[in-house]
Amino acid sequence: MRKITLLLLLLSPIGILAQKLKKGDKLLIQHLTNHIQFLASDDLEGRRAGTLGEQKAVDYIIAQYAGTPIKPMGESGFIQNFIIDEGKQLAANAYVKINEQAATFGKDFFILSNSGTQQFNSRASISLNEANQVWFKDVNEAIEENSSNPHFDVNEWVRNTATELKSKGAVALFLHNSGTVVDNIQFNKYDSAKLLDLPVVYFTKEGYTKFFNDQLGTYIINANIQFEHPTRTAHNVVGFIDNKAENTVIIGAHLDHLGYNEDKNGLDLNNHIHNGADDNASGTAALIELAKSLADVKAPKKNNYLIIHFSGEELGLLGSKYWLEHPTYKGNFNYMINMDMVGRYDTTRKLTIGGFGTSSKWAEILAKTPTTLLTHYDSAGTGPSDHASFYRKDIPVLFLFTGSHSDYHKATDDWDKINYTGEKEVVRLVQNIIKTTDTYGRLDFLKTREQSMGKSTKFTVSLGVMPDYAFTGTGVRIEGTSQGKLGEKLGLKPADILVQVGDYKLIDVMSYMQALGKFKKGDKTVLVVKRGSEELKFDIQF
Repeated sequence: MRKITLLLLLLSPIGILAQKLKKGDKLLIQHLTNHIQFLASDDLEGRRAGTLGEQKAVDYIIAQYAGTPIKPMGESGFIQNFIIDEGKQLAANAYVKINEQAATFGKDFFILSNSGTQQFNSRASISLNEANQVWFKDVNEAIEENSSNPHFDVNEWVRNTATELKSKGAVALFLHNSGTVVDNIQFNKYDSAKLLDLPVVYFTKEGYTKFFNDQLGTYIINANIQFEHPTRTAHNVVGFIDNKAENTVIIGAHLDHLGYNEDKNGLDLNNHIHNGADDNASGTAALIELAKSLADVKAPKKNNYLIIHFSGEELGLLGSKYWLEHPTYKGNFNYMINMDMVGRYDTTRKLTIGGFGTSSKWAEILAKTPTTLLTHYDSAGTGPSDHASFYRKDIPVLFLFTGSHSDYHKATDDWDKINYTGEKEVVRLVQNIIKTTDTYGRLDFLKTREQSMGKSTKFTVSLGVMPDYAFTGTGVRIEGTSQGKLGEKLGLKPADILVQVGDYKLIDVMSYMQALGKFKKGDKTVLVVKRGSEELKFDIQF
């Protein structure tokens, strides 16, 4: 979020180099600079998908295509709308207070996602259960009482307990776990189960110790348990360059970023504006300039070009998946090029070109394509960006990426840190790749190993699967397995749903990652998978 003057930029090594360039290159650098300065400005508030800041970015992109031969190819002009389901959340007016002290949601307690809803006031004691009061239950006691029952289901126990206590006049059920056995009671924001008969609040060990340290004491409890289920509308921007060709090339980049880190994807965990200059104002700017150059009358005419600016990438490739499920253009797709974080080129990290192995022709094409950049090749067609969605549809892909850095997913990813001369060379490289491929016709497609390039993880073991981040059911649906990894060896298949690893039930990708963090290499456990209506169990060793 720093600002420097154009004079300082021109006096920098990059600025001095730009002054020695050809007129066309100087103009391209200036255009890239202008785009990124706007897209990564505080006025756009981080371009979080489905917000006013994202809409400003969308309007800017569309304005860039005005007066060009680029045709709108969305559902409404250039725009394709799609809904982001934020899931069930605790309502803004919800609260839990113990002796007038507010408890913190997520730290001290959480509400069961299928909890009953109600506002209530109660004087209660842990050791005394009476009508019109909150009743307390220790989940550990129920687990120990049923330790010999292999069919014991803690969630079923909660349902039955809530029904029983309702019949006895309780106004709410407060749970905690005094033991060390994992109870798997979690909040699933996509839970669609029937609501429980009572409000049910689960206190963490920290929260329970903080608020209920006297077993014989009397507590004044005031609470309002309510939920809301918000959605927001995000926007893909889709344009088309019609050359009356048999095949169509897709070129994409995601336009969204993290906003104020409301979705907790930022690595610095603050609520500052995350401007995302490199991620991915850089790719958006590059795509704008590529689209304009391809629309020029002098551009190659052997393919049509579909230009897609995706939203929702930061939430799990939502925009690219949605477009593939609801295509606004149907044709013979030749290949797809994706640019995500192409603004920090340096000779140490080089430029990574992913997807090298997705066609037998890429090696020959890239060998013939001139560039001044130092490059590193990665064969994988997958990875944490939108090209992976197209690879899953058997379309050859290339993924251009100048590397991660210390500002990745932080509020410090600002426009003045971009290597504009380096990004100019990335644009020239893509132009040359497109020109070279024009002599090859339709490219063949090859399957590759799986890869999660650039993804930060906090665990040391893996099942070797690619989660479907757009899945809103309970569990973790997978899109595929990594070649030679555990998931492939087990015979896991696309659309399998992981529901439990060892003692840990899985409700979503976050709980999956938290569960993996409990294991280390060499550990043995059981993996439970739902395949259609069948439940499968696998003995595994990490």
